[in-house]
Amino acid sequence: MSIPRAIRQVFLAIEQGEGAGARVRRSIGTPKLRNFSPFLMLDHFTIGKGAGFPDHPHRGQETITYLLSGGVDHEDFAGNKGTIGPGDLQFMTAGRGIMHAEMPRENPDGSPNVGMQLWVDLPKELKMCEPRYRDLRADEIPIAKVDDGRVTVKVISGQSHGVDSVRDLAYTPVWLLDVSIRPGGRISQLLPNGWNAFAYTLSGTTVFGSGDATRLVKEFHNVVFDQKGDYVEASVPDNAESESRFILAAGQPLDQKVVQYGPFVLNSQEEVYQAMLDYQTASNGFERVRGWESEIGKRMAY
Repeated sequence: MSIPRAIRQVFLAIEQGEGAGARVRRSIGTPKLRNFSPFLMLDHFTIGKGAGFPDHPHRGQETITYLLSGGVDHEDFAGNKGTIGPGDLQFMTAGRGIMHAEMPRENPDGSPNVGMQLWVDLPKELKMCEPRYRDLRADEIPIAKVDDGRVTVKVISGQSHGVDSVRDLAYTPVWLLDVSIRPGGRISQLLPNGWNAFAYTLSGTTVFGSGDATRLVKEFHNVVFDQKGDYVEASVPDNAESESRFILAAGQPLDQKVVQYGPFVLNSQEEVYQAMLDYQTASNGFERVRGWESEIGKRMAY
């Protein structure tokens, strides 16, 4: 007998400034939601002309960037560079150390670049692995159709209704589904047992939950589910004016301490101090920091 996951909390992600001129709605990594392993941070970002995230370091985590509109360029100190466009994703493993820049494209119509960035913790035995990137293009993402086509699921990572994702793109096991529900549509989505899970609402109004334990949730909210249960249920009423869209994520919790200082995420205070020292002295994974400046970071209007 499979049982639905209850809703633990629902809260609005408040918009704030971040980086250089960017606007973000942060919902994980705030006082509302911390210690939600393996998830460290979730930002819904909007970056326009003259804004962005110029040269900065990371150690100890993975970042998943999902672009909803526009384009974002990236460049790092190992010579990696590229661009993701609408519907594309980039999975970056910082490992022992990376220094990179993420800067928006200038769109001809002046529209901003909008996307999601999710930070995922690395298991302690992989904290000092070699950094790597994997891109996933929009046209590579398999799609599941549910409820006579009223529900569309982009299976970025994981499984939905018999459709598997292309490949595992993160070291830490994570499922990532982009779900759109038309009026009258309903989905019951199975999730791995014991994993932490949440839904972030991008547009429309969605009914989450089952039976008499339902919540009507508008856009830009994070819906956090209990760890217990087998599936999450979501629907949109017949009389709704528009379809709804949300990102559903689930991840395997890591049994380890999280000590975070800005872009460094490790397991002890000593390891954080060591990361700061390694970065300042360009050593132990940060050797290529010395004298490196990204080309794209120079676009910033100072």
